[in-house]
Parts: sequence; structure tokens; C-alpha cells
Amino acid sequence: MKKRDILLISLLLLSAQTALATTELDSIIVTATRTAQTADETLASVTVISREDIERQQAQSVQDILRGVPGISISNSGGAGKATSLFMRGTESDHVLVLIDGIKVGSATLGSTAFQHLPIEQIERIEVVRGPRSSLYGSEAIGGVIQIFTRKASSTTAKPFLSIGGGSYGSSNVSMGASGRGENSWFSVSASGQSTDGFNACKGNSGAACFTIEPDKDSNQNRSGSLRAGYQFEDGLEVDGHALRSTNETEFDGGFSNESKSVQQVVGGSVRLSPMETWQLIFTGGRSLDESDTFKDGNFQGRIDTQRDSVSLQSDFFITDNHLLTLGSDYQNDTVDSDTAYVTTARNNRGLFGQYQSSFGANDIEVSLRRDDNEQFDKRNTGGLAWGYTFGQYLRINASYGTAFKAPTFNELYWPGFGNADLKPEKSRSTELGLRGKGRWGHWSFTLYETRIEQLIAFDSTIFAPGNVDQVRIQGMETTLTTQIKDWNVNANFSWLDPENESSGANNGKVLARRAKQSIRFDIDRSFGKISAGATLFVEGQRYDDLANTRKISGYGTSDLRAAYAFAKVWQLQTRIENLLDKEYETASFYNQPGRSFFVTLRYQP
Repeated sequence: MKKRDILLISLLLLSAQTALATTELDSIIVTATRTAQTADETLASVTVISREDIERQQAQSVQDILRGVPGISISNSGGAGKATSLFMRGTESDHVLVLIDGIKVGSATLGSTAFQHLPIEQIERIEVVRGPRSSLYGSEAIGGVIQIFTRKASSTTAKPFLSIGGGSYGSSNVSMGASGRGENSWFSVSASGQSTDGFNACKGNSGAACFTIEPDKDSNQNRSGSLRAGYQFEDGLEVDGHALRSTNETEFDGGFSNESKSVQQVVGGSVRLSPMETWQLIFTGGRSLDESDTFKDGNFQGRIDTQRDSVSLQSDFFITDNHLLTLGSDYQNDTVDSDTAYVTTARNNRGLFGQYQSSFGANDIEVSLRRDDNEQFDKRNTGGLAWGYTFGQYLRINASYGTAFKAPTFNELYWPGFGNADLKPEKSRSTELGLRGKGRWGHWSFTLYETRIEQLIAFDSTIFAPGNVDQVRIQGMETTLTTQIKDWNVNANFSWLDPENESSGANNGKVLARRAKQSIRFDIDRSFGKISAGATLFVEGQRYDDLANTRKISGYGTSDLRAAYAFAKVWQLQTRIENLLDKEYETASFYNQPGRSFFVTLRYQP
């Protein structure tokens, strides 16, 4: 796509001239600064996905609801439950820090999170923060942070909910639960199950992609449950506990294994106390598990279990209404239990952080600093600085700079015959400039950013192992528009990305693998009394599947339709048609994606 086309698309998104209803930006978020603020107040680039959004779009998975979020590109290896990589603003898939209810999750050996195994029906809200956040969270937050919140009661009375659905590829889904809130207490409990017969995941051969020929259906089953409860005492002390467990059985195509049984689990809690009106203490702690057993034609092949224990103490000082000082400390311990012989199986990290937020006149400022002391990699310092200026009531400019780092994973360091124990942490620096506005017709944003990553870990052919060999320069742009046209709600965004390899050697100037350089998402929805209808158009440009850019993956576009009928006060029938035009496409070479498919859901929700 030529630069003039990029500019034209951006101008079209920004210049929709329609007389429309006001759109509120009052969603409360906590991930961007570790403190509560509205989405309109934040100086970061943020997307908030609510439970209402999930149900309106009839999303079947976490990657489904994240597809097309500005700055996010997703690569999937063959459908539901298969390996899924998420790239934020062109950074690596292990450059995204993921939290569930404030607890860090993910595999300590792979460094990434199995989004494909997280149950969508257990989720209340997702906050996506783009840009470096190591100065608040430590390692991994080079591209950004995604925080997932499990269901929490909003009603003052106990209410059950139920959904049952089925559709193409032998898919079925059932979810049920209940939640309630008293004067000082709340609870939510839910369980769900998903199953699909799937389709042939890989169309490769014995010398490409999955290194096998297995033209069969590759199924996936997911069983999950969550529990959340809390109590607020009269003296202001608030206690909240939560648990989420997801078990998965997945078939796939592979030369060394073709089935996995895995567990994703997180258990945690928080305590909030306000000793004074101007002082709040927050203690958070928990444990996350990532466990996986692999099989080949039913025969056990290997086991890798990782565990992350984390605790955090945060102290917020409200100096005045417009000045907030945050000081805190984190501790994290990662352990590996596997039948693979890792030289080292545990390490810990201690972090100290501070942040100052201030507003004066039309200016807003955020300054953050952090020092991490890693058991293996000594001390690392990161920082962030952000500034915003509001012109009147409707226009705001933001600018920010931040540094970040990521410690090598256990696989990169110690995998037998592949690891390199001499690896150093990757480090980055990012700049961002944004402009956003709002009015009675809706709101829009326009953001430019650049990230430079040094000591990027990649395969080094000179030592036949991972090495700190790559230098990367990533430039990008994100444009969003939310508006309403004659009772039709419209959401549109366009992302442009130029992730260039600047390392010396044959790959200099090449595009980083599996990142689409352009993407467009357009959603339109309307309610007609008891009936609602909507559509999504999603377009991604071409990408490459390898560092040398010899294997090109063509761009594609898909269109989805959805409708719902509220035939009673608490009952709703939903239907969705995905990939309406039955487009054949790939996000990873040789791996199939769903063709035209449908899904029907019956929901009960008082």
C-alpha cells in the first residue's frame, strides 16, 4: 500500500461529517498507570473491551475479540485451540505482558501467553495498553500490556446466567453461572465448556511448516471455571479473591507431536486499605500455572510445567486533587518442572517503581521510574515520560517516551541443543505522538510511534543457537473513529506498520515475520427494538513468514454478519456468520483458517 493511500484512509476515517449523538469516554481503566482513571484522561493509547462488546460481537475466543484492535496482529496455526501468537505494534509475541486480575500469567519457558486457551465466557473486561510499560511492570512490556478481568457482580441481587450454542465444524458451547452483590460483599461463579471437531490444521508437507502430512480434522476441547468474591469492611478495608482454571485438549498437525493436554490457572487476591484520606495501600499476590503434556498418536512425548508466584505492594499518595504519587515494589519467582533437562529451573526478580501524575491548567504529566534486580541478569533501569495538553473541551495532544526490556526465557537460555546461556536481555526505547478529539458526533484518534529494539534475540547461524544479533526499527500509525450515523453505531480503525530489521547481514532491511503491514477493521451495529444486527469488515495486508522474506503470505479480507432477537425479557437468540464470502487465507504459512461458518447462541440473562 502506498503512503498516499495510507494518508487517504486516515483522512476518510477522521473526516466523517455526521450529526450524531454524544459518545462517552468514561470507562474506568487501571492498567495504564496502575491507578484508576478514565479512558479519556489517560495519556496512553488504550482500548477497552467490555462484556457488552464481547456479547454484541458474539466472539468465540479471546483472539477473536482482539482481532483488529489497533496495533495488534495475530498469527494462528490452524483454528480453535491451536498455537496463537499476538504481536503488538510490531514487537515480538513475547514482548506483551499479560495480567489476569492483576496477576502476571504466561509460560516462563516460551515467554508468551496461550491466548487460545483462555475462556471468553469467563471474561468481564479486557484493557489493552499499547506502548512500553516496563517502568511500571518490569520485563516483557516492550509492546504493551493486556489485562483480562474475570466476571464480577454488578447487580445488587443474585442473578444467574446461561448460554448454549452450536455451529459449524461440530462446534458447541455451554456457559453458566451466577453473580450477586450485597451492601458490602460480592461474588461471581461460572463454568463453561467449548468443543469443536475442527478442520485440517496444516496443509504442509514433510519438509515445510508442520513437517508432516496428516489430512484429518484437528479437534479442540476446553473446560473452564472461575470464582471471584470480596468484602468491604466498615473501616474501608477491602478484600477480593479470584481463581480461574482452564483445561484443554487439542489435536494439531506436527512431525514430533500432534496432541496436547494443557492447563492454564491463576489464583490470586488483593487487599486495599486507606489509613488516611490521602493514602491508599494495595497488596496483590497470586500464582499462575502453565502446564502442558504433549503426545504423538497417543504416545506420551514430554511435559513442561511452569509456575509464576508474584506479590506487589503499592502505596498511592493523593497529595492534592491534581497530584498523585505512587510508590511500590514487586517480587516474582518463576520455576520450571519438566522432563526436559534445564540447567537452571528457577529465578526471581525484585522491582521498585515510582510514578508521579500531575495536572495543572490544560497540562497533564506522568513520570515513572523502575529498577529491577533479576537473579540472573543483575539490575535494569527503565523509565517513562508522558505529557498531554487539552485545547478547549474537544481536542487533546499527547506525547510520550519510554524504555523497556525483556529477560530471555528459559527455552532461549537452556533448551538442550538450542539454548544460549550467554544471552542478554533485550532492550527498547519508544516515542509516541498522538492527537484525539471528541464531540457530539463521536470521537477519533490519530497516533504515530517509533520503537527501536536492541539486542533482539533471534537465531544466530554462526553459533546455531539464539543470539543477541538483531537491531530493529518499528514505525507505525493508528487511526480510530467512533461515531453514529442515523442510529447505526460505527467503529473503524486503520493501522499501518513498518517493522524493519536493521541488523547487519543478509536480513538487513527485511520486514519482521508474521506482521501485517496494514490492517483495517470496520464495525457497524444497530438495534431495531427487540432485534439487533451488525457486520464486521476486516482487511489485512500481506506479511512474510520468515526472516529472509522469501515466503510471502497474501493479504486478505473477511466479512462477518451477526443478528440477535430478544424474544423475551431475559432471553436472547443470537446468530453469527463468519467469513461470509468463504475466503481462503493464512496468517501463518501452510496453516488453514476457518471458511464460511455459522454459530447460533441462546442466552438467558436477567
